[in-house]
Amino acid sequence: MATERDRDLTRLVGGASAKKLKDHLGLVTAGDLLDYFPRRYAERGELTSIAGLPLDSDVTLLARVVKATSRKMATRKGTITDVVVTDGAEGALDTISLTFFNSFAASRQLRPGTVAMFSGRVGSYRGRLQLTNPDYVLLDAEAEDGASAEELAGKPIPVYPATAKLPSWRIAQAVATVLGQVDLEGLEDPIPQRLRAEYRLPGIADAYRMIHVPATAEEWAAARRRFQYEEALVLQTALARRKAQHAQLPSRPSPARRGGLLDAFDAGLPFTLTEGQREVGEVLAHELAAGHPMNRLLQGEVGSGKTVVALRAMLQVVDDGGQAALLAPTEVLAAQHYESIRRTLGPLARDGILGAADGVEVVLLTGSQSGAERKRSLLAAASGEAGIVVGTHALLSEQVQFADLGLVVVDEQHRFGVEQRDALRAKSLATPHLLVMTATPIPRTVAMTVFGDLETSMLRELPAGRAPIATHVVGLAENPSWERRIWARAREEIDAGRQVYIVCPTIGESGDDEGDLEALDEASWGGTALGPSDEPSPAASVAATLEQLAGESALAGTRIAALHGRLDGAQKASAMEGFAAGTTDLLVATTVIEVGVDVPNATLMVILDADRFGIAQLHQLRGRVGRGGHAGTCLLVTSLEPGHPSRERLDAVAASTDGFVLAQKDLEHRREGDILGASQSGRRSTLRLLRVLRDADVIERARADALGIVAEDPGLEAHPALKTAIDAYLEPEKEVFLERG
Repeated sequence: MATERDRDLTRLVGGASAKKLKDHLGLVTAGDLLDYFPRRYAERGELTSIAGLPLDSDVTLLARVVKATSRKMATRKGTITDVVVTDGAEGALDTISLTFFNSFAASRQLRPGTVAMFSGRVGSYRGRLQLTNPDYVLLDAEAEDGASAEELAGKPIPVYPATAKLPSWRIAQAVATVLGQVDLEGLEDPIPQRLRAEYRLPGIADAYRMIHVPATAEEWAAARRRFQYEEALVLQTALARRKAQHAQLPSRPSPARRGGLLDAFDAGLPFTLTEGQREVGEVLAHELAAGHPMNRLLQGEVGSGKTVVALRAMLQVVDDGGQAALLAPTEVLAAQHYESIRRTLGPLARDGILGAADGVEVVLLTGSQSGAERKRSLLAAASGEAGIVVGTHALLSEQVQFADLGLVVVDEQHRFGVEQRDALRAKSLATPHLLVMTATPIPRTVAMTVFGDLETSMLRELPAGRAPIATHVVGLAENPSWERRIWARAREEIDAGRQVYIVCPTIGESGDDEGDLEALDEASWGGTALGPSDEPSPAASVAATLEQLAGESALAGTRIAALHGRLDGAQKASAMEGFAAGTTDLLVATTVIEVGVDVPNATLMVILDADRFGIAQLHQLRGRVGRGGHAGTCLLVTSLEPGHPSRERLDAVAASTDGFVLAQKDLEHRREGDILGASQSGRRSTLRLLRVLRDADVIERARADALGIVAEDPGLEAHPALKTAIDAYLEPEKEVFLERG
């Protein structure tokens, strides 16, 4: 049923304005425009005497134009518009100059006699006060008398996210028109009245007026608080509802059984499980035995032993006659998991009858396998002969069938969407249990917002014997001679019988490094990795580094190989097998080795152009060394000057080995929308007003409120406005963002 929110803007603001709003901002309905909130508010302040304006201060003044001229620039193309305005003070015509560069609007609008409100920073040019390119709002003729002007001067000016062809003030005009025609009182409020009263939040009608045309700063602040809470409540209720729905689904119970594979595996472990591994294992064992599906997120430090925990859960399911599938994002990682699982199982990893205590068959299924290999894996999965199936997206194919799938383990969840995960779940008659693993620590507020429908377990303790990784920033700008020392250092490790990773941001210089440029997308803390004024230099590439190392005398006679995303499956497997077997001394690679690659003998990692990577990725990468009891070292190489903003990331990584500390710092400085999956959801920003760090208390309150609402009313039948808001805000195909972190 159509509502006031659904009214087409064409009927409200006219065809021309509606077309601009649609073309430039994607706004189509009254609700779209009402929810397009101001980015900030310019405080008009009290009428200020021009004579008393302080230098280098942001000011707002009501003034009348007394002179306006335009002239061509002397040294380049374009025009300068010079405007002189006065405050009309009696006894003195105090004036200030305004300068606009290439502003056709200013030259057209600011004619002598025009009254406007100007906001900007006070500067000085040739001894005269000046505002350069100030914001301004034209005031109507009725506001020119003293009383009206002073009343208007106290009101904040909403400033909307605008475009060159659709300035903020035109958006404000459209909003005012819609506010005057839409029946705001008839809008249903998604926030239950009880909660509005408890938190003293304005109703939806008042809130829209207060956020778009506030009379005071207190009004827009109150409205923003209300919409922040509404946004949090909508998201958290969506997550709580999804969680409750999953809890109602039937699953395949897999109780722990004595004398089976799991007991045999535990008895043969050459190490003692950490206390954290044991505790999480007990939780998983209990949930796997339940009649409703487990939905759990397992996050932990690099090298904290998540794979062993997951393998023990898989063996519990196999002991009960079921199957487990492990979904990995890349073929390299899938192959690594396959080999690691077989190696960890030892004599238990062999062809055997499903559920028998003497062994379990583990098979690999990827897109690049030969036809014969793929056929064998498919038959093993479909017949139930394979207890554990490891694969990539190939597992999602319609050809892949399971005899009795009881557990799905998803590694590096942020690389998969809900549809992919659910496609694998659909291959079982009963909903299989789900264990999501991530080696990228997630701050609590992000976990609440993004993984709110999953229970969370955390591994922070490193296994005994795991030495901390020493990390150093190698600044070539101030110490160019250190480059030769890097290769000498690599040779020292190789001569000691160890192995070395060299990590590059790109594959080659062709500019089409498929899948290996992820680091460049996420590198910044709020802009590009290089900064807005820097000329980007070519990033270090695998191809160029291989060529360089071939001529390095310090590395003469060493065995060097390459690994990157453009190699075919057999080449990738060969490169990794050679490095794992020790027949390669030095591996030059892209970020394909970021997760899952486990070569205990590797002790040194050199990350070239490390400033091109984000904090989380640097932490992930360095976790590949020091995994075999020998101390690990990571060198973050950069050519940026000391003090450059992007070097702050490197200093942060070098200063801490705590992934949770680094994740929090990463979130503080990176674009939040990216972290929450805006790119996959297809939206410019997943969150409008809510910020997961700043508004942690709002999110926590909304989380508790949402759980209470869903517990009392799972179908939201008594909360139709909230249910409608969830559907309108998320849309089913966009709920993918809920499970990205």
